[in-house]
Amino acid sequence: MFTGIIEAFAKVHRLTQEGANLHLQFECELANELKIDQSVAHNGVCLTVVACDDQFYTVTAIQETLEKTNLGLLQVGDWVNVERAMKLGDRLDGHIVQGHVDQTAECIATETLEGSWTYTFQYTSKSEHITIEKGSITINGVSLTVVDSKENQFSVAIIPYTYEHTNFKQLEVGKMVNLEFDMIGKYISKLYLKK
Repeated sequence: MFTGIIEAFAKVHRLTQEGANLHLQFECELANELKIDQSVAHNGVCLTVVACDDQFYTVTAIQETLEKTNLGLLQVGDWVNVERAMKLGDRLDGHIVQGHVDQTAECIATETLEGSWTYTFQYTSKSEHITIEKGSITINGVSLTVVDSKENQFSVAIIPYTYEHTNFKQLEVGKMVNLEFDMIGKYISKLYLKK
């Protein structure tokens, strides 16, 4: 379980294909605090640490993960948002995030305002994947609030702190991001669709 509050950046150091799996080695300031078998969210994707040392750690993404997320698009030198799993009893500063990406979305517009930024995303419409005005959404692992919710697109407003401490500052029109829709909203829509 995660909160969507990003702890650090991790830089892709090495990508190694093994069959349908992709081993991703990251350089990160948190590497010396990680241990094998620990769950870490990468752009919102929960992956297990399989190797680590003081500077680097490695996780493995299977074919399903690569097909449903933007991790298969990563290249050496790219930066991802990183969050370790929350501890029981911690404050929930963002919202409940599972680390299970529902689908990807394309950034279709960005706007620089006076002291903030607006990003607009479009995704393939699915009945169980909805956004609501002022509802929660997770984009590349970042817990955010939806503005301008439409059938298959929405926007988010980014404050300077989030811009500087996540990979939003590298996000451009045409780039793909990972989406995890609000868990409570998904359950409600599933119940509604059964009727």
